Amino acid sequence: MSFLIVSGLSGSGKTIVLQALEDMGFYCIDNLPAALLPHFVKEITSIASDDYRKAAVGIDARNRNFLDTVPECLSKVESMGVDFRVIFLEAEDPVLVKRFKETRRRHPLIDKNTSLLEGIKLERALLEPLSFKAALRIDTTHTTPHDLRQQILDFVDADATDGITLLFESFGFKHGTPLDADYVFDIRCLPNPYWEPELRRYTGMDKVVIEFMENYQEVHEMFEAIKSFLERWLPSFFRENRSYMTIAIGCTGGQHRSVYLAKRLADYFSQSGMKTQIRHRELT
Repeated sequence: MSFLIVSGLSGSGKTIVLQALEDMGFYCIDNLPAALLPHFVKEITSIASDDYRKAAVGIDARNRNFLDTVPECLSKVESMGVDFRVIFLEAEDPVLVKRFKETRRRHPLIDKNTSLLEGIKLERALLEPLSFKAALRIDTTHTTPHDLRQQILDFVDADATDGITLLFESFGFKHGTPLDADYVFDIRCLPNPYWEPELRRYTGMDKVVIEFMENYQEVHEMFEAIKSFLERWLPSFFRENRSYMTIAIGCTGGQHRSVYLAKRLADYFSQSGMKTQIRHRELT
């Protein structure tokens, strides 16, 4: 069966993820007490109907009194022979604070002695065991609901096949570093097309910018260095049974250099026979 655990910070988009999974045919339960996880898995695997071959549960800080049991419960599920994946959502603290103030929802961990920001920090600590187990981490700081749904669809499609999927994501450091990346490469040292007035309006997807980038030896050296690093260490992740990895490539604005290099790396590994996906965070 395909079994997913959806967790993450309050306000980061877990409800959207569970709704998206339900639309994909998953049987979903939100706010399941962690202590009941092994019992739920036992029951769901005993049902012969195909309606329950794909299931997802939401576990988060609303389960505060049960979160201490998470490591033990996950071990029990593993001992039952059920292969599960954890999807963990997060966002930058200021964005989470803004979302709660806009919606006027109450954070599950605040009280008269705990502020909203303190509640968010406490929640990060409480959910660390699930964050550590995540097969997919999603930073929703800059993500629209539509984009989040697409990321979940991409992950489910990738998870249904054997082997690891590499997601190459371009971004701009001035907009913040992605929280969900397994590796982050800073390429701000490379020549910047932005300072060429005739190239400024283009992106790293356009021929004129590609030609500009490929005119510099250090660009090719950076590509070779990142490619070699990934080729050296990817087998270690294969052995860990990872199904998804995010490789973030960052420049200043996320329009030119990072877009170019992320696409070039994705093309290379795709041509090498690996499953790849690409996302340009700052391109709209």
